[in-house]
Amino acid sequence: MATTSGPVLGRRRPHGTVFLDIPYAAPPTGGARFTAPRPHEPWTGVRDATRPGPTAPQPARDSFGVLDMSPYFGPGWRRGDDYLTLNIWTPQPDPAPRPVMVFVHGGGFVAGSGTAPLHDGTAFARDGVVLITVNYRLGIPGFLRLPDAPDNRGLLDVLAALRWIRENAARFGGDPGNVTLFGQSAGAIVVGGVLADPASAGLIRRAIVQSGSGTGAFTPEQAGVVTSAVGRALGVEPTAATLAGVPDERLVAVTAGLTGLDLRTATHHDPLGGITAFSLVGEEQPATGVLAGRGADVDLLIGGNRDEGSLYLAPPGLLAGTTDADVLATAARFHPDPGAAVRAYRARHPAASPAELRTMILGDGLFGTGTHQLAAAHATVAPGRTYRYEFRWRSDAVDGHLGAAHVMELPFVFDRLTLPSLRGPYALLGTTEPPAELAAEIHRSWVRFAGTGNPGWPAFTPADGHIRPLGAP
Repeated sequence: MATTSGPVLGRRRPHGTVFLDIPYAAPPTGGARFTAPRPHEPWTGVRDATRPGPTAPQPARDSFGVLDMSPYFGPGWRRGDDYLTLNIWTPQPDPAPRPVMVFVHGGGFVAGSGTAPLHDGTAFARDGVVLITVNYRLGIPGFLRLPDAPDNRGLLDVLAALRWIRENAARFGGDPGNVTLFGQSAGAIVVGGVLADPASAGLIRRAIVQSGSGTGAFTPEQAGVVTSAVGRALGVEPTAATLAGVPDERLVAVTAGLTGLDLRTATHHDPLGGITAFSLVGEEQPATGVLAGRGADVDLLIGGNRDEGSLYLAPPGLLAGTTDADVLATAARFHPDPGAAVRAYRARHPAASPAELRTMILGDGLFGTGTHQLAAAHATVAPGRTYRYEFRWRSDAVDGHLGAAHVMELPFVFDRLTLPSLRGPYALLGTTEPPAELAAEIHRSWVRFAGTGNPGWPAFTPADGHIRPLGAP
């Protein structure tokens, strides 16, 4: 297969051909780790694209408490400089150009890869979609604010990947005019940032935000707290120039030690509630940019999971014995008057236990409120082009406490319910047989949205608030 960068050799599979580890930008090494992505040098010989390649430098992360998260985080840090790459699953050849879907993985802006087992694109290729996953810079190289470097370098990587895809999609049977960018968790926040970025004009036709937030960006002041902490840990004034000679191993070690930073300021709470020290950085939130009209020509499918917060509470054993004080402390992470917030939740959910209230408040604070704001902004400027969902199927993992947690929709979206590592008492899908018909429905809806702009249910408006339930009520 010829590309604008050089020829590549993929591997034929029953439903098409898979190409792994295709560079879309130059290796980010030395000082280039903190610059905008640069074009990759073309290669002349045929590049072997049959095996997974390097991943972004990242700390080891394959579990949350007792829960096995290896299918989600993937192989961890697979060493190598040339990691700004794409993995492409193509359908069987067809004269008509196919929809292209580009997935941005999650992982708290510090971990993950496009070759994680959950992100296998076989089912999409089977159903006539060119599926592409993106590796991008993480942690300090990707998202640390520095005075002499561009912000949001990981997002700039995704934009560079989209430009490469626009130039090469047709060579893989895809339609460069019909690209759907989708992502989950941190990847979904990146998708929201791309939607609100004027630089994305003409690069995407549709977007899917899975358990993200349109209000998850740090202010420059909050990002500065992280920058100062990195400088203290390294014993240097934190700039791109001073970090250029620091090896990746040292940056990864510092990243792993940044948990627990207090990013609250006099005017802003931490929009991600302390679960990560990195996010997008900006003077305005993506939802604000969308409300100003950016991304109004892009169809949007957006939603979350009913029990998002349980991923951060159940596996480490924080739900058992939850007290009213725990509920109040969780509310204080997001609300200036936590007592009033808890009273409002109790009024809406009078039968909820303290553990259930804590899960709701955490899930809304991390994802739900920002999802609603982004959906409402988009529906205001692009009426009839916004679609919402809520995933509700509940896993019995972690002694029945995990439920419809954060990331639980991914095996259904990618139609990967049969992946062995997803099954077991401490695996995402638990021990009860997950409904294959629900996976078929959700996967089909994502494919339909990529092809037509409509997932199969009525559009969302702020007035009627239509949200499609996916799974048990």
